[in-house]
Order: sequence, then structure tokens, then C-alpha cells
Amino acid sequence: MVVHRSTPLMSTEPVRTCVGCRQRAAKRELLRVTAGSDAHGQPAVVPDPTATAPGRGAHLHPTVECYELAVRRRAFARALRHEGVLYTAAVEEYLASRADPQ
Repeated sequence: MVVHRSTPLMSTEPVRTCVGCRQRAAKRELLRVTAGSDAHGQPAVVPDPTATAPGRGAHLHPTVECYELAVRRRAFARALRHEGVLYTAAVEEYLASRADPQ
């Protein structure tokens, strides 16, 4: 089970639920993802780190553990209300780039 230690939630701060671990956290601590398309034009889950992309979004702790839970649970398609297959490679690449110490 993934346990995230975060700051106590304040009543004035927006709160969202991670689609991976299903824990609530402050919106600023989570990565927003949206439904979009990959480089080949296939429907995909796209990271939206600035949280400015139009359309429905879902939130995820920016960790590989929560990403893997969301993929295993097929949570992205459900949260984004998308029928069919959504490729998640873009989110995986984004998380890997954040983890690199370069």
C-alpha cells in the first residue's frame, strides 16, 4: 500500500483524489493528466503539469507507484470518461524524466 506523507489539508486549498492510490491530497501536490493524443495520433493520457489544458482531467501523485496502480486498475479511462484504449506512455516518460537526477 502506498502511503503519502503530505501537509495537512487546509480548508481553503483545493483537494483532489489520486486515481492511483485513491488518497486525497492538495491539488498542488498532484499531477493533472488529460485525454489527448500521442505522437502517432493514438488516444493517450497526456501529462498536464501546468493544469491549464482544456477538458476533463484526472489527478495522480507524481510517483511511479501511483502510476502503476492507476494502470493496473484501468483508472485513467474511467476517470477521464473515455471509452476504449488510452495509451499511457507519455505519463510514464514524464515521471521518468522527473526522477532522473540530471
